[in-house]
Amino acid sequence: MPDLKSADPAWILSQPLSVLPGVGPKVQTRLQKLGLSSLEDAIYHLPYRYEDRRQLKPIRQLSDGSTEVFKGTVLASGESRTKRTSRRIYEVIVGDDSGTISLKWFHYRKNWLEKRLPIGQTAIFIGDVKRFGATREVHHPDAELIQGNDDMALLSRKDPVSFGRIVPVYPLTEGISQKQIRSIWFPLIRDYAHYLSTTTPDFIRKQYQLLDRQDAIRQIHWPDKQSNLYQLEQGRHPGRKSLVFDEFFYLEMGLALKRAGVQLQQGSRMPCEHRYTLPLSKMLPFKLTAAQRRVLGEIKDDMASPHPMNRLLQGDVGSGKTVVALMAALIAIENDFQVAVVAPTEILAEQHYRTFAPWLERLGLTCCLLQGSTSQAEKKNTYARITAGDINLVAGTHAVLQEGVEFQRLGLGIVDEQHRFGVRQRGILKTKGNNPDILVMTATPIPRTLSMTLYGDLSVSVIDELPPGRKTITTRIIHQRNRAQAHELIHAELKKGRQAYIVYPLVEESEKSDLQAATIAAQQLIETFPEHQIGLLHGQMKSAEKEAVMNDFRSGKIAVLVATTVIEVGVDVPNATLMVIEHADRFGLAQLHQLRGRVGRGAEQSYCILIPSEHYSEDAQKRLDVMIKTDDGFRIAEADLEIRGPGDFLGTRQAGLPDFRVASLTRDVSILEAARQAAFNYIEQTDHLTTPEARPVREELIKRWGSRLELANIG
Repeated sequence: MPDLKSADPAWILSQPLSVLPGVGPKVQTRLQKLGLSSLEDAIYHLPYRYEDRRQLKPIRQLSDGSTEVFKGTVLASGESRTKRTSRRIYEVIVGDDSGTISLKWFHYRKNWLEKRLPIGQTAIFIGDVKRFGATREVHHPDAELIQGNDDMALLSRKDPVSFGRIVPVYPLTEGISQKQIRSIWFPLIRDYAHYLSTTTPDFIRKQYQLLDRQDAIRQIHWPDKQSNLYQLEQGRHPGRKSLVFDEFFYLEMGLALKRAGVQLQQGSRMPCEHRYTLPLSKMLPFKLTAAQRRVLGEIKDDMASPHPMNRLLQGDVGSGKTVVALMAALIAIENDFQVAVVAPTEILAEQHYRTFAPWLERLGLTCCLLQGSTSQAEKKNTYARITAGDINLVAGTHAVLQEGVEFQRLGLGIVDEQHRFGVRQRGILKTKGNNPDILVMTATPIPRTLSMTLYGDLSVSVIDELPPGRKTITTRIIHQRNRAQAHELIHAELKKGRQAYIVYPLVEESEKSDLQAATIAAQQLIETFPEHQIGLLHGQMKSAEKEAVMNDFRSGKIAVLVATTVIEVGVDVPNATLMVIEHADRFGLAQLHQLRGRVGRGAEQSYCILIPSEHYSEDAQKRLDVMIKTDDGFRIAEADLEIRGPGDFLGTRQAGLPDFRVASLTRDVSILEAARQAAFNYIEQTDHLTTPEARPVREELIKRWGSRLELANIG
């Protein structure tokens, strides 16, 4: 390694962990399992909790239900069995001048414990104190062996990393102990934290009382003795707040730049003259809800402005997003522009085509369907008609985004189920026209904190009202052993002339077995309901086969449709009143909510039956409980975010955003809002990014966002 004084800090922080004392090849390999390869990776590997080792408590003063640190000498030890279950345990009685306490291990190696904690051995013990009747116990405590007379002052001099301070507790991997990782991380932070640069502008750090990045990192890893333990545990320590603000500030600044870039671009004014929207509103068999009218007003204002629209339209299943999108499409068409509607699956693209085409035809307009399975000859003809401007609206899958599809005058792009697309696809759609308006739709409700973050460059409209007359879908859990109850309910609905779905999960690892399960289930149902036609629909079928099955189900020829999750979105059969979801524990909440939304689309009472696997996790039980309690998509989304966390809920990588190393979208909402305000204010003062003083901010922004920012005017 060259002289560190003259080396580039970024280069130093990129060095492998093997430069640290105590990190040989074996330890390095183990740390890589935690995703840690460089010094910078390790610096941002933060403690997930802390232990207060500033003072030792006498055993008599230990608090029930608390994590405590105490010194004790082993008085007795040995194996015994629990009274109720006869489970083997290893028990050690330790004591000091004030009293005794029992330490118990339920998973242990007897020889190792006997050697480590012989009678007479003194140690510092750390663990949760529990009370059972008159006795107090600590299960599986950590133990630091010491000499009998050592007090905390002496211990902290001998081992300042482990004693006399608030001690960090890190996420581990097999083969690495807390003591070992602390011995590595102490010199890491001491020797390398100062190479981190602080780029958030000084006046913003002063305004929000933020630490610089170096001090923040030091305080989180190795808090001062005076630090507030409660703040640390709750994630409210100034050090953590500063790092979280820093991440959110650069995230929101990138989003602010994107939005500002859209505002600077010249779009096309598309005022609404009601040439087509008024006739359509008279044809519709229903009136728009107040929420639909409000959202349509926001879209009209955007389309009439000289800048491109970039709007997210959120609405729960069945809230009427499609008719709002159709109205927006008609505004573009009456201004002599073409419209592209892009959906993630062929079934959803076909559903949009089936919805749009009849209305457009009645208005004297043209519509076509374009997808991967379209024949080459048909594609060639369709491409020519699109280029000539003969097609007013194109509905399709990713095929619409491919080379060769050239619009004469694309004015509006509608992207459905945005969470199934990345930002890149949105960008490709914009290149198909001269800065066309973009309307992004999703039936996956997104909590406000996430929509601020994932779609911070978009304006957001929410249809928060369902059409009148919609009945709540009755949802219940039926366990495998009571499957006959589900069959009784299917029989009852079929007897009324209704139809039913039975859905199986489809995950890559077991795709064949899941498909097999769906196929077997369809065969069993044929035997159970011989007087009714049973259909099977799955992703491996050819498009023509899928279309034939869906046509038979729509027409009522098929009474029960057994399907994999290809029917998650876009299928609209009002006569279907029963949804049975097999292995419901294997679905996420958003998926369960989407699937349930396939029924309840007519005037009749509908039902959703969740049949979990025989064995399922606690998180799965939480998901099923949420489905029973509410059908409000936004409440479900909030619960989903809490249960799964933002990484799984809607990955930032998929959305084209920088990753978070410290920030939590569930815990840090207030910091997100403050950072968003600071970032947008900073960008509005445009000279800030062009001054020489702003160079570190520009460089950090480019580092965080990379090519995803796609803005040439910040370099």
